[in-house]
Amino acid sequence: MSDSQKKTVWTKDFSCITVATILTAIGGEAMNLPISLLVFDETQSTLLAALVMVCGMLPDIILPVLVAPFIDKGEKKKWVIGLNLIMVMLYAVMGLWISGHEFSYGIYLIFVLAVGTISVLYRLAYDAWYPDLIPVGMEQKGYAVSGTIYPVVIVVMSPLVTFIYGRVSMGHLFFIVAVITLIAVIIEGIIKSDKRSEREIYTFKQYWEDIIDGFSYMKKEKGIRNIYTYMSITNGVSGGIDVITRAYYQTQPWLSVTMLGFLKSAEMIGRVLSGLFQYKKDIPVKKRYPFTKFVYVFYDCMDALLLFMPYPFMLLNRFICGGLGNYSATIRSAAVQSYLPQEMRARVNAFFSVIFSIGGIIFQLIGGILGQIMPYRYAALIMGIVTLISVYFLIILPAKDNCPVYEATRS
Repeated sequence: MSDSQKKTVWTKDFSCITVATILTAIGGEAMNLPISLLVFDETQSTLLAALVMVCGMLPDIILPVLVAPFIDKGEKKKWVIGLNLIMVMLYAVMGLWISGHEFSYGIYLIFVLAVGTISVLYRLAYDAWYPDLIPVGMEQKGYAVSGTIYPVVIVVMSPLVTFIYGRVSMGHLFFIVAVITLIAVIIEGIIKSDKRSEREIYTFKQYWEDIIDGFSYMKKEKGIRNIYTYMSITNGVSGGIDVITRAYYQTQPWLSVTMLGFLKSAEMIGRVLSGLFQYKKDIPVKKRYPFTKFVYVFYDCMDALLLFMPYPFMLLNRFICGGLGNYSATIRSAAVQSYLPQEMRARVNAFFSVIFSIGGIIFQLIGGILGQIMPYRYAALIMGIVTLISVYFLIILPAKDNCPVYEATRS
């Protein structure tokens, strides 16, 4: 076998997981927007529409930590396929129910809560399994591919779904998504299973010890803890600034909701182009940490200053931040997942999922409160300053703890 054949990320397993991920992303995006549109159309209440979305986030608060030990001990492929099959059945049942009944807000609340619960488990299993399907030495390329999938799907599906909504019944849409997810399951079944030599009965004592081990690992791994804490803050703040930005665009006479849509598109285009570029160009291991520090500081500054810029510079702001943000996210994902022991991935990712969700809820609420008591631009500026302070104390200052994580590679 030639070197060119050996040095490729596109093995059979990686190709299969990529196609399955694309199909799963298409199915999820095909349902998220129509459900939010339908709930508002039927209730004419932004609060009720928001509560449906919040229901989908609730399982992230505590469930990941409780379930992660089972995923770490089990076979990731079985978890991923099993959970996707449950989603297929859930979509099919919803399609049948909707076809014979009138709109019921309670049913959609239950459905979104069920999907949120399944999605938590699926993400943990998927994130723990995915690194093992990337050939050694191809981590950055692998995560460049995965980091490009969702932006592309969002760019393509958002206008397509809004076109389909109202032309295709919700019942038929649920059946279509069920078929798409079933195809993803079939493709996932082609992937080789991860080997597990231990098949012992998993006792409650072992489960509790694994929970404690996870906390102990996080306690001693300051670098992982610093990075995840910063990510929960900066992503939460970005969500809060998004709330403020939407209000700003809806209240300024020189701006519009359509212009806000172009702002989001600029960021997604930046992410897509970044993914294509980094697939071809790896950042050397020794430059990962300095590059990431620069991106974090730049991104947080641009978040803080966004609303002070003329509209063309806002577009440029989001385009550059989308590209750099995707680049740093790929580097972080490849490095962190290479650094984590295989048997700890699900538990550590579970902690991240919990603090990520808590950070998102807290800072979006803070953003909403600040937007009520001061001008929107200054509210966004204050939140941006918060992230700049956090990047200094959590990323820049503790260099000796963080640098080894960013320079981690798989042998």
